[in-house]
Amino acid sequence: MHLGVKYSPQCRDIPPFDTPWRQLHARLRRPRLRHTGAARRRHPRPRHPIHLTTSFVFESSDHAAALFNMERGGHVYSRISNPTNAVFEQRMAALEGGAGAIAVASGQAALHLAICTLMGAGSHIVASTALYGGSQNLLHYTLRRFGIETTFVKPGDIDAWRAAIRHNTKLFFGETVGNPGLDVLDIPTVSAIAHEHGIPLLVDSTFTTPWLMKPFEHGADLVYHSATKFLSGHGTVIGGVVVDSGAFDWEGSGRFPEMTAPYEGFHNMVFSEESTVGAFLLRARREGLRDFGACMSPHTAWLILQGIETLPLRMERHMRNTEKVVEFLAGQPFVERVGHPLLESHPSHPLAQKLLPRGVASVFSFDLKGTREQGKKFIEALKIFSHLANVGDCRSLVIHPASTTHFRLSDDALAGAGITQGTIRLSIGLEDPDDLIDDLKRALKAAEKAGA
Repeated sequence: MHLGVKYSPQCRDIPPFDTPWRQLHARLRRPRLRHTGAARRRHPRPRHPIHLTTSFVFESSDHAAALFNMERGGHVYSRISNPTNAVFEQRMAALEGGAGAIAVASGQAALHLAICTLMGAGSHIVASTALYGGSQNLLHYTLRRFGIETTFVKPGDIDAWRAAIRHNTKLFFGETVGNPGLDVLDIPTVSAIAHEHGIPLLVDSTFTTPWLMKPFEHGADLVYHSATKFLSGHGTVIGGVVVDSGAFDWEGSGRFPEMTAPYEGFHNMVFSEESTVGAFLLRARREGLRDFGACMSPHTAWLILQGIETLPLRMERHMRNTEKVVEFLAGQPFVERVGHPLLESHPSHPLAQKLLPRGVASVFSFDLKGTREQGKKFIEALKIFSHLANVGDCRSLVIHPASTTHFRLSDDALAGAGITQGTIRLSIGLEDPDDLIDDLKRALKAAEKAGA
């Protein structure tokens, strides 16, 4: 029996999403990694086609039955799998060094899929306080309604991670670098604590991308991205992806009957027996995509693939521009604090040098001296920075987190995320850095004048 849905005859040249772990490792050693998943023999063109179809033709009644029973490989319905999405999934698995990946409708959908594949009512999560506001809300409010409880700990408080573990804890979760304070998660140490107790570590690697960090190399078990951000890079699509390392021992953990016990919803399948390295992906696709339906559009997958081709070039420019902007802001008298680990004053500076030698992130926050009204004047005086709720765009962006992306959080939760009423978040794009600095100079003068 196959590990999962494979590919229809017309697309047999495309590597299936359940490609064995050893083959993916071999692929990582090959050049032209950005072409992973492309089927040049079947599709002799520089871009993989977009398969805009809901479903796929069966060869016969027996063929249809075999596909549904996973006795043969092939696509059935695009909510579960699609050839264009599969290319994106394979490329992300190769970039991260994982066993496989699943493309979904958004970064939030990726987080939801990962959590709900692993647990249900009565389960417990230990999570970092330094999270995107939407992730905080999902964990603290929404999942609690369904019987899943979360204990939040400061990412750098290693003893707190260990102390928060319960008998029903089924996940450690954090961001590679926290949004927006850039608290660097000590993945090697936190993952070691998790593994001592048979718990997997899930990390949100949206800010770092595979170009800055490969979390699996440091001990993470599951990685997800909001592909809307840096992977896409052009601010035109919403998408997400979750990648499995294939290394976590679900049977040895003793905490996951979801993987090791028969699942009545799919002919009493035992996912860990069906696939030793792809149990999580198999259940996530066969249950999560089927029942929650948060699938990615093939057109979205195609657009993100175009972005991935330029990811190394863009990330290098993001880092160079960010370094210049951080240096400028750190020397301004009207700026109270710059929250970037490039600076020795940042608590995560030593850890960033160790885990993120290429750079930390091009999204960071800083605090203005003065009132909230002066912060408003600062944002409204900017001409090059776009005032909108996104990051990772080729254009530079600005927002006030306390009143927008994190507005649902309490004062304590805001403090845990490193946010005050005077915090401004920047996402540094690909423009000329001198133009960005001139724009910031003009806005700082406007803010100071507003307080005179």
